Amino acid sequence: MTATPPWPTVLFDLDGTLADTIPLIVASYQHAFRSVLGEEVEETRARAWIGRPLLEALLEESPEHGHALDATYREWNLANTGRLIRRYEGVPELLEALHAAGVTTAVVTSKRQETARLALEGVGIDHLVEVVAGLEDTDRHKPAPDPLLRGATVLGVDPARCVYVGDATVDVQAAQAAGMDAVAVTWGAGDRAALAAQGPTALVDEVSDLQALLLGRAAS
Repeated sequence: MTATPPWPTVLFDLDGTLADTIPLIVASYQHAFRSVLGEEVEETRARAWIGRPLLEALLEESPEHGHALDATYREWNLANTGRLIRRYEGVPELLEALHAAGVTTAVVTSKRQETARLALEGVGIDHLVEVVAGLEDTDRHKPAPDPLLRGATVLGVDPARCVYVGDATVDVQAAQAAGMDAVAVTWGAGDRAALAAQGPTALVDEVSDLQALLLGRAAS
C-alpha cells in the first residue's frame, strides 16, 4: 500500500535546516564583533541569534553599532559563503523524494531573498526548492507568523494544510502562530531540549527520519 504524505505543502527554514550555514553564520558574527567592537563572541551566544533577522538581533545587542555590525557581517559572510557553507547529507534526496510524491516544497527564511538563493546554490539544491518568503517580504518576522503566512499566500495554499520545518525555537513558535504544524530538526542551531519544550508536532534527529515523516512512512 502506497503511503500518503500527511502534508501537501512543506515549508522549510533554510539556515541549519536545508543548508549547514551554522559555522558560516557563527564566524560572520565573530568577525563583525571583533572588527567593529573589538569583542570576542562565544559560539553559544552567536548560535542563539540564528533564526532571527540579522539587523534586529544586532541592534538589540548594540543599538549604537548595530548597523555597522550588520554591514561588516554581510560583507564577510558573502565573501566566505563558498568556503564555509556545507551540505547536509540526504537533503537533496529528501527534496527530490518529496517532489516525486507530489508534495509542494518551498523556503521561508529570515535571510534576504538574494542571499537565500546564493546559499541554496552553494549546496546545490536551488533547482529543487524556491524561496517564497525572505526578510524583505514582511514587516514582522519569526516568531511572528507573517513570513509563513506570506509563503502560503504566494503558493496559494491553506496554512492549515502546511507544515513548517526548522531548527530553531522561533521556527516552532512561528508555525504554531500561523496555524501550521511544526517539525523541529536537531541538526542545526537549536538545542534539542529547548525545541522539545516548544511542543512541536514532531522532533527529528536525522534527515532520513524527516523524509519518512514527510512521506507518511515509518522511520527505518
